[in-house]
Amino acid sequence: QVQLVESGGGSVQAGGSLRLSCAASVYTASTSCMAWFRQAPGKEREGVAAIDSDGSTRYADSVKGRFTISQDNAKNTLYLQMNSLKPEDTAMYYCAAGRVRLCQSVGFSGMDSWGKGTLVTISS
Repeated sequence: QVQLVESGGGSVQAGGSLRLSCAASVYTASTSCMAWFRQAPGKEREGVAAIDSDGSTRYADSVKGRFTISQDNAKNTLYLQMNSLKPEDTAMYYCAAGRVRLCQSVGFSGMDSWGKGTLVTISS
């Protein structure tokens, strides 16, 4: 199973930026869809952004225009650049990986591998 380790979380004020990273132990067919999810206290986990092995991206409406997902295949690393952060972006952010078709699923559901998460806190 793929090991995923997130980093880059922290506390910033509203309007600020953060970049999350996710290091994957391997890039294989089981990581052909990589995604970021988040879960705020008391809320369900939601898919934030996904990228497939061809570089095609999808975003949740709540983050479109503010967040950018990217990957560096040479480094087996996934990124999430988060700009214009809002207090409602406060959540635990998780990296996940799965087969390429999952990038087209509703909410990128069905991912096979998960990281342990990194906490993002946005103050107003």
